[in-house]
Amino acid sequence: MSMREEVKIEKSFDLKLLGELMRYSKKLVPIILFCVVLLVVSVTADLLRPRILSTIIDGFLSPKTVYVTETSPGEFELSDDTTDVAITEGAVIRGDGSTPTPLTQEQRTSLNDQRYRLIVRYSIFLFILVALTLIANATQQYLLSFVGQKVIFNIRSDLFEKLESLPLSFHEHNPVGRLVTRMTNDLNNISELYTNVIVTGLSDVAIIGGSIAMMLSMNVKLALVALAMAPILIISTVIFRRLVREAYRNVRVKLAKINATLSENISGMKTIQIFNQEEKFKENFQKINEEYKLASLREMRIYAIFRPLVNLIYYVSLISALVYGGFALVRGEIAVGVIVAFTLYIKQLFQPVMELAEKFNIFQSSMASIERVFLLMEEPDTIVNPESPWKTDSLKGEVEFRDVSFHYQEDEPILKNISFKASPGETIALVGATGSGKSTIMSLLTRLYDTIEGDILFDGVSIRNYDKEYIRKRIAPVLQDVFLFSGTIRDNIRLLNREITDEEIWEAAEFVNAHHFIKRLPRGLDHRVTEGGTTLSAGERQLLSFARALVHDPDILILDEATASIDTQTEMYIQEATKKIIQGRTTFVVAHRLSTIVSADQILVIHKGRIVERGDHQSLLAQEGLYYDLYRLQYEQREIS
Repeated sequence: MSMREEVKIEKSFDLKLLGELMRYSKKLVPIILFCVVLLVVSVTADLLRPRILSTIIDGFLSPKTVYVTETSPGEFELSDDTTDVAITEGAVIRGDGSTPTPLTQEQRTSLNDQRYRLIVRYSIFLFILVALTLIANATQQYLLSFVGQKVIFNIRSDLFEKLESLPLSFHEHNPVGRLVTRMTNDLNNISELYTNVIVTGLSDVAIIGGSIAMMLSMNVKLALVALAMAPILIISTVIFRRLVREAYRNVRVKLAKINATLSENISGMKTIQIFNQEEKFKENFQKINEEYKLASLREMRIYAIFRPLVNLIYYVSLISALVYGGFALVRGEIAVGVIVAFTLYIKQLFQPVMELAEKFNIFQSSMASIERVFLLMEEPDTIVNPESPWKTDSLKGEVEFRDVSFHYQEDEPILKNISFKASPGETIALVGATGSGKSTIMSLLTRLYDTIEGDILFDGVSIRNYDKEYIRKRIAPVLQDVFLFSGTIRDNIRLLNREITDEEIWEAAEFVNAHHFIKRLPRGLDHRVTEGGTTLSAGERQLLSFARALVHDPDILILDEATASIDTQTEMYIQEATKKIIQGRTTFVVAHRLSTIVSADQILVIHKGRIVERGDHQSLLAQEGLYYDLYRLQYEQREIS
């Protein structure tokens, strides 16, 4: 039943999992497609910028020779293409072999004016490309963040709903820290998949491919020189990917262990301090913390080697291109602008390589998180509702256990062939030693677990034929260990059910005598309660539990050790309230204090998972069996007190 450990998750790519994720993105596909369009715009602009810069330098800033078009005799217009007319060192050279003609001052001025205008035009175009890239990237980042948060919001909502629906046995076998990690860290990793991988990863691939294509189109030889270090870069990236994948997974395992330990230790802080074991638990946490630190340092060392290595390869490629380009420039085989463009393309080529390696790490982490989250989503609910549940407005209160057997672990039976019947309005008491199975019977009654053998019937209908939410709505428990949520007294009584009014809350509080202490609180029903209700006494928490049960108007009431941990005054309040609230309701009472159940209609004595005695108080005493021994022992203890 427990979830798989993080270390067991090794898939780096799974189309089925991505398909599950895309199901949450279905309504957001138009936004994602628009982001792809923005990606095309930004990548195109990035690839054009070095080429335009090369054109400006070679065409209008530094050339000794420019090519022109002769629009009319003696009038020339600058041309981007090689033509039959060229101007070198102030003389016009025609392709027909005629003698070069010196330029007049007027012609020089006209050509310079044209050159300046073209420089301005190309510069404006370059600025537009830069602005377009910035706008496209900013819009894309915002939209991808929106998509990521929207998807995570929906997954988190479904995941919480799933956690609420899973049986109690699941929560008993899974640490709270691990479940919290699913809801926080793992969902954040999935969000990063949208913001940093899905579209931007395509952008990096496009930039790499486009930069190589641009370099090859401008000068094949120089491109081959610039790409000579590519095999080393590829091998380094592959090795890095493998190392960082293992290191990152190890970090996640250690982090999950820290979260689980923190959650457990903080929840049990009272026990730690009472037994003065702070140092022992500190040492244990330090050991786990040290493991996490070492795992994180290993991951950082891998990055510390890879990043400088990529920079080294980049500079070797850049220097190689500059050296070869310099020789080619001296020989007149290449222009200055081409070398400048190549330096920019080489930078554009190497930057995404480093980012792709890190994005693979994010992708790997996201895939592991997706798998963990959807494993939890697919966790089977062993307490299933029938397809066509039995419908009724309320329960009459007739309850029958028919040959019920149950175990938590194989070969460790808790209940064995339990059979009894409670008529509407009866009070059934269960007594017995700790671990005999009394509370398990109550858990089966509310269908927190399903029986292994036998059946439980309400009004003659099997519990499996009812909707489990309906059953739990019609049964209200009052437990020994009352859990109060952080919030107000009001919210803890009505459990966020807004349909319950303040008048109904006060009526229930007065009915169970809880109004005495509520009125003494500074803000009454608006008094803030800390998690667990530690600022209230055990008796006050118990009274709130009674009010909580009553305000939901149940048909069946469960009092599970409800008076085991309270003072005498509060017990008197509760006993008075109990007599009133059980009227007309079938009530099950689990009690160690036998004095509280002397008026029960039936008393079931449970021993080692079996009903060994049954009857009312007087008949059981007359049998002088186990119940008689328990009652006499408690009576003698009271006399001694």
